Amino acid sequence: MSPSLHRDGRADVTVLISGRGSNLSALIDATRDPAYPAHITHVISNRPEAGGLEIARAAGIATSVVDHKQFSGRAAFEAALEGTIARRRADVICLAGFMRLLSAAFVNHFRGRIINIHPSLLPAFKGLKTHAQALAAGATEHGCTVHFVEPDMDAGPIIAQARVPVLPGDDEVTLEQRVLEAEHALYPRALKLVAEGAARYENGRTIFSV
Repeated sequence: MSPSLHRDGRADVTVLISGRGSNLSALIDATRDPAYPAHITHVISNRPEAGGLEIARAAGIATSVVDHKQFSGRAAFEAALEGTIARRRADVICLAGFMRLLSAAFVNHFRGRIINIHPSLLPAFKGLKTHAQALAAGATEHGCTVHFVEPDMDAGPIIAQARVPVLPGDDEVTLEQRVLEAEHALYPRALKLVAEGAARYENGRTIFSV
């Protein structure tokens, strides 16, 4: 599935965040280029205190808060989240540090349109504390992955990856910083592929157009 482009030739993107918004900031910087095939029209956070909301507002991007703590359960939260997304056009939904597991029903509703960045070379080191996992495993390289989202956690066909070395003396902090720098370069590149139709979801695979 490829995003249907807006009349200006650029895909409309909604970004879901929970925290500081460093990957959001990288995406915003990329979309400032008029030649970039996407623009961010909406940022939604499940945490009202998320620093990324101020980054979006400073860039003139509409923001919404759907606080998961205000709902009786995941189904009610996701219904509100889906409604908030629907109020603005979203060709692509980017998860950028969005720290809520999404149900199969939600993912299936947007299947092929949701992408996520994860701080490991998937399928290795799923879940949280990926840098600690990599160090504990004695990995010699680490990195990050952008993938289409499927119902299983940190699963789905890969769009792009970036690798970084694990250096002697690395701890979680130094390794995280190296991976984060790679994320900031990788996510805009992967979103570009999806927005222009060069990478699309089809039957559980990523199909790349030459």
